[in-house]
Amino acid sequence: MLGGGAWGTALASHCVRAGLPVRIWIREPEVAVAVNERRENTVYLPGVPLPEGLHATARLDEALSGAETVLVVVPSEFCRGIYGQAAALAPGSAVLVSATKGIEVDTLARMSEVAAAEAPGHPLAVLSGPSFALEVARALPTAVVVASADHGVAESVQRALSTRTFRAYSSEDVVGVELAGALKNVIAIAAGIVDGLGYGHNTVAALITRGLAEITRLAVALGARPDTLAGLAGLGDLVLTCTGGLSRNRTVGQRLGRGLPLSEASAGIHPEGVRTTLAACSLAERQGIEMPIARQMKAVLHAGKPPRAALDELMLRTLKRE
Repeated sequence: MLGGGAWGTALASHCVRAGLPVRIWIREPEVAVAVNERRENTVYLPGVPLPEGLHATARLDEALSGAETVLVVVPSEFCRGIYGQAAALAPGSAVLVSATKGIEVDTLARMSEVAAAEAPGHPLAVLSGPSFALEVARALPTAVVVASADHGVAESVQRALSTRTFRAYSSEDVVGVELAGALKNVIAIAAGIVDGLGYGHNTVAALITRGLAEITRLAVALGARPDTLAGLAGLGDLVLTCTGGLSRNRTVGQRLGRGLPLSEASAGIHPEGVRTTLAACSLAERQGIEMPIARQMKAVLHAGKPPRAALDELMLRTLKRE
């Protein structure tokens, strides 16, 4: 497991409970020590007991030595460097599984495309779906999707990860699963803004529904299957992130809606949606796809537009057929 944040720690804990031998690479040595000695990630997942058998290390070579499967759970802006190092340190047969929900802003590459470029020859898969780290760490029932262009790879990861409390579905739609997981964060920020402004459930329902419509338009234009966007990786993750109290992107939106500047709203949080908004708008422009919510979020996050003005403008768009 490469990445010792909340999600990486939760996945590592789950894998131990699934009977898998796990080493987790954590960049901060002091956090790795706390995991090993106190059985707790005191920085990113405080208060959650971690299972015996989970070994943490701050040495990437130690984590990757002899690994059969490598789950990469680091923020998208760091993935290219991590995959490059993994290519040199992991066995050539190791399956690389991306559990990062983001898109590179400068290249507009999905994380599996980054992995393929930096670690060519490795079998690749992606993991996504509605899954808050804290709930996975506490072994609450969760369902996710594992996608790979090689269905055998998807099924092998699916079998390894599935337990009574963690059900994995397999898919060959890598494009759809990755784009759904990344783009929903943009809509989640908007949902948080709606809440922060004091708007009601009607507004949130409309936002989720129209958000799914624009995510689907873009994803399908880029090769995704429509049914993927209607499933766990699409609608499921979108609903969770737009309504759940544990959503970091929704939290940032709430703070923005209450009047905080982005620097304060995102303090102590790493919201992928802020960066993904730029990538989403660039992809939409390149494909000629209309994404009004993403465009308004770009104006709020990166051009200083007042959140209420952005929501009002969405309501006053030209009337259309659904």
